[in-house]
Amino acid sequence: MISARIVVLAKAPVPNQAKTRLIPALGALGAAQLAQRMLVHTLGTALASKLGPVELCAAPERSNLAWQNIALPANMVWSAQGDGDLGAKMARAAQRALRQHPAVILIGTDCPAIDVATLHTAAAALEHHDASLVPTFDGGYSLLGLKRFDATLFDNMQWSTSTVAAQTLQRISQLGWRAKLLPLLHDIDEPTDLRWLPGAWGYAENTPTR
Repeated sequence: MISARIVVLAKAPVPNQAKTRLIPALGALGAAQLAQRMLVHTLGTALASKLGPVELCAAPERSNLAWQNIALPANMVWSAQGDGDLGAKMARAAQRALRQHPAVILIGTDCPAIDVATLHTAAAALEHHDASLVPTFDGGYSLLGLKRFDATLFDNMQWSTSTVAAQTLQRISQLGWRAKLLPLLHDIDEPTDLRWLPGAWGYAENTPTR
């Protein structure tokens, strides 16, 4: 299997700044606590995959007091997201990782359903494809694996819309690259998404009914 650097892009789990769309269901503190739990879970999964180095690409940077009391794994590296929109941040992280590694896997922390098997499948796909992608039911994606870099995958993208995955796949095709599409997963963005959290986490009772 191809070696890949896993880059986890995440914001500090600060109340009223993290997972704000979940505040109506969980409150500001509860939403931040869930954000921290998803961050720790994602980093643990990335490390357990043993695909390669794990990098936390953080906002704000590590020296900020927002990270002071957040217990995170020690066996990872930190980087700063820097300025710009999500695309600019992802592009910098991907380009930096591919200078030193044969592949990069970019993930956020909003999809606890990404497990070690998912990461291995995404990395294995890069042996015969240029990109691998895990789409989400809201039209975005929760994982992008690359063994080549091109800025058009990130520039002028309509982030946080239902067309992100489709736009990305279209741009990959326009580059003449081969992409492997993995099964759909659920992101945790809205109160109604809480039902997709692991049952042991105990959030099902907070899910609004319609």
